[in-house]
Amino acid sequence: MEPRRVVVVAYEAAELLDIACVTSTLEGANWHGAAPYYEYRVATPGGHAITTGTALVLQAQLALERVTGPLDTLLVSGGIGNEDAAANPLIVGHVRRLARESRRVASVCTGAYILAAAGLLDGRRATTHWKQAQVLAGRFPDVTVDPDPIFIRDGNVTTSAGVTAALDLTLAFVEEDNGTELARTVARNLVTYLQRPGNQAQMSMFVDAPSPANSLVRRTIEHIAAHLREDLTTATLAAEAGVSERHLTRLFLKHLGQTPGRYVRQARTEAAAHLLASTSLPMATVAVRCGFGTAETLRQAFLDRYGIPPSRYRLTQGPVRMSVTG
Repeated sequence: MEPRRVVVVAYEAAELLDIACVTSTLEGANWHGAAPYYEYRVATPGGHAITTGTALVLQAQLALERVTGPLDTLLVSGGIGNEDAAANPLIVGHVRRLARESRRVASVCTGAYILAAAGLLDGRRATTHWKQAQVLAGRFPDVTVDPDPIFIRDGNVTTSAGVTAALDLTLAFVEEDNGTELARTVARNLVTYLQRPGNQAQMSMFVDAPSPANSLVRRTIEHIAAHLREDLTTATLAAEAGVSERHLTRLFLKHLGQTPGRYVRQARTEAAAHLLASTSLPMATVAVRCGFGTAETLRQAFLDRYGIPPSRYRLTQGPVRMSVTG
């Protein structure tokens, strides 16, 4: 049985974790019986060693320009060197060439810039590290950039969020190739959560962008976070802030890009996600604590936000539950 040939493209100042999450996961799959096994190699321009973004030197096994297909998977890593790599015609040209000879093409984090520069994301949905999404969208208008998901698959091209999202992406590939049980075994041995679904939002309110500069909006969202189970209608929030509903809505749209009502729903959903992932509280209790009132209302909010019910979210986000034989 021929191995699944996987080539990971790296370059100067690539992110080591983007590469290691992929190769370690594939090796774990090999250890536990992947069939056919994964033959993974790191390819760089000229086959030269690179200095990664963390200043560690990484040896390559292949010269990018000498790699030939067919390949099972071509995966481009991200890293702080992504802009230089995306502007390098040698890297972009060979990525474009190899993509035509690959069953599956993927990028991790800002590796999406290189796929985009090669024209491989034109007309497709794609994601990248949440901090880079707006820049990617502005630079490549033919790409529909969605900053929320952990990863997005559009046809045979998959793009993922930042850094450790490479782990989720590769586990998803292992599951696709070998089935759920092998992917679960690999996840357990990596001492990680079972792979997160690709459509899970990569950022939560607990690690989101900095607070808005507007002091009134900032005070209002702090009030929301502290009073999730209370009345948080726009009228109530406006009265608390001492402004009209219309003015509060205008400020939220300007500084947060959404209405107060949508922000409250997002805040409650994110808080519920935190409780579901970190506690064993019953679903109804989580719903009440976060201001949803009922488990069904919570369920609808989760479906809108993540595309999955809260029970599935808890299963994928909670700590791995070892089997009796695991």
